[in-house]
Amino acid sequence: MRRGVTLIEALIVVAIIGIMAAISFPAVTSGLDSIRLRSASDSVASFLNTAMNRAERHQVVVEVVLDPKTNRLAMYSTEPGFVRTLDLPQNIALAAAVSQRVLLIPNGTFPRFVVDLKSAHGGKRRIAIDPVTSTPQITAVTEVAP
Repeated sequence: MRRGVTLIEALIVVAIIGIMAAISFPAVTSGLDSIRLRSASDSVASFLNTAMNRAERHQVVVEVVLDPKTNRLAMYSTEPGFVRTLDLPQNIALAAAVSQRVLLIPNGTFPRFVVDLKSAHGGKRRIAIDPVTSTPQITAVTEVAP
């Protein structure tokens, strides 16, 4: 008697693996999308924190610009030649419809500034500067059914 695997047995195993991969693919892509959104939220919070620190430590006015058309955040200062930008990753977009500009003035209270991010699969995060503590806070945004 010969031992081994027949061609039909091998095809059945490959078909089962293919079906399992097809079933798990949406969950994997959704998980990757969630990781991208979390990473982008952390980057935006760090960017806003850097802008606030620059305004306080260098005692200069810092302008933060959100541009949804280019999917970019920019930081400008009164210091000559100072410009910093943050490009958001693919499939992550600014949820704002129009550009926003915020001035961060040293020795003043920072405004309540909110940046909403959305992913291609519908995930949403909100990064807000708390005017009391002057720290960015990240929250997941969930849709409320009417």
